[in-house]
Amino acid sequence: MVFNKEDSTLSDILIALIKGIVYRENNEKLWGELLNKHNEVSDYFSLLHLNLILDEAEGYAFLKGKPDTDETIYPKLTPRRQLTFQVSLLLTLLRKSLVEFDSENSDTRLILSQSQLEDLMKTYLKEETNQAKLSDKIESYVNKVVELGFLQKLKSHQNEPHYEVKRILKAFIDVEWLNNFDHWLAESLNAQRK
Repeated sequence: MVFNKEDSTLSDILIALIKGIVYRENNEKLWGELLNKHNEVSDYFSLLHLNLILDEAEGYAFLKGKPDTDETIYPKLTPRRQLTFQVSLLLTLLRKSLVEFDSENSDTRLILSQSQLEDLMKTYLKEETNQAKLSDKIESYVNKVVELGFLQKLKSHQNEPHYEVKRILKAFIDVEWLNNFDHWLAESLNAQRK
């Protein structure tokens, strides 16, 4: 692939994708250019054994390593993160909340307060006598999910933080993953009760 010096737009798209997720809402112009140059961008990253994942309806794009890539020849270019049980649980609960929200609402933005996130988690975490300590723990899990890009903290004038559940979560946690996690969670809870 040969780049013209004038084609800085393509470079901007490539750089944005290398840095992370590209959202339509954050940069309409770049998003439009990405849609126009979709094939060129996809071909470029294919040379690096990366797939361009673009969801036009949800408004996001990101890079994902090809599953059949031999890591001894082509090292992983996209990071893999080891998640704790609590963070995995929160992601699962957020994904389920997104499914429920989509089936009941025409709005596209699921926004949850800090206390709603705590209520989601408390059912599955060990009860603690110190509620403030439990709230701090849950806040640390929420912060990790924000760092991963699946929640966005909103600027609000209310007493507690509010977060938007990013729709890209659907691309990372699919129905099969949810079913496997539910099965594993049920086994874990049964083992704890014995």
